[in-house]
Amino acid sequence: MLRYNAIILLVCAMMGVSNAHADDDVVDILVFGDSLVAGYGILAEEAFPSRLEVALQERGHQVRLVNAGVSGDTTGGGVARLGWSLSEDIDAVILELGANDALQGLPPQQAKENLAVMIEEIRSRGLPLLLAGMRAPPNLGRTYVEAFDSIYPALSEEYGIALYPFFLEGVALVPSLNLPDGLHPNPNGVETIVRRILPYVEKLLLEK
Repeated sequence: MLRYNAIILLVCAMMGVSNAHADDDVVDILVFGDSLVAGYGILAEEAFPSRLEVALQERGHQVRLVNAGVSGDTTGGGVARLGWSLSEDIDAVILELGANDALQGLPPQQAKENLAVMIEEIRSRGLPLLLAGMRAPPNLGRTYVEAFDSIYPALSEEYGIALYPFFLEGVALVPSLNLPDGLHPNPNGVETIVRRILPYVEKLLLEK
């Protein structure tokens, strides 16, 4: 009986090792952002991280996406919570923040400095990073818009990181792709974002 129990324990241990090795093959991508990735107003399975995970898996990538989107979050809020969001399991990061800074009319320089802090934290951990750009609403005036919109290309160049120029490309201001509030993508809008950003994320996986 003792020998039988020992065999069972050995088999279980070997299965554990096997599963651990299987998990090692899975790339965990943290999607760190605001309501645009959190899935505001839609089902969890319709949110950007979930749909991107499906799209990547359909193309043969072994990935698991972690939804770290918080509705209403600003770049300042992102700085405060990034540390504990970057668990040891994370292999790469998609950083999408800044929309709420612009909507609140917060200083562009402040948003840039906050994003830089997050970029440096992610890079200090040796993690590949894709920065998702944002644009300011035109009603904020030309000076503000130019200052804000220049943040993401400048950071991409300064830190040598990949940039997806505008997270809402092809979706912003298209009624059929947004919820009634005109700000958040509906499920069709999410699919449009996923389709457009997919090549950038696949390049990100090559850095892993």
